[in-house]
Amino acid sequence: MKTLYTAEALASGEGRDGSARSNDGKLEVGLASPVELGGSGQGTNPEQLFAAGYAACFHSALRLVGRKERADLTDSAVAAKVHLGQLDDGAGFGLAAELEIALPALDLATAEALVAKAHQVCPYSNATRGNITVELKVLEYAA
Repeated sequence: MKTLYTAEALASGEGRDGSARSNDGKLEVGLASPVELGGSGQGTNPEQLFAAGYAACFHSALRLVGRKERADLTDSAVAAKVHLGQLDDGAGFGLAAELEIALPALDLATAEALVAKAHQVCPYSNATRGNITVELKVLEYAA
């Protein structure tokens, strides 16, 4: 792989209950475990950051392939859910992701074809493929 950009961040403190910041100072967040995991929920958490990154990255890939195909991308959007759970063997934790993709100006078949192409282009999709379950849901709209 030829590197085009490198993001750098530092996490410190108590891990999930610490802080994280980018080396350029543009991102600085307090971290807190969610209430569902016994935490205070008073900060963001790694799964939320991953969900935001995956949604933004996938939407960018979708817009890239859509422009190449001259598709109507009006009001397109991507929502991501990242699930944290205990692995079946009980030895550790794992992730799964769901992406809900809105392409309201397109018919379902065209939207699904673009989503499939974006899934091949998106760096997050390429990084997670074969490692975690990623479910793609194209939202349907009444004609």
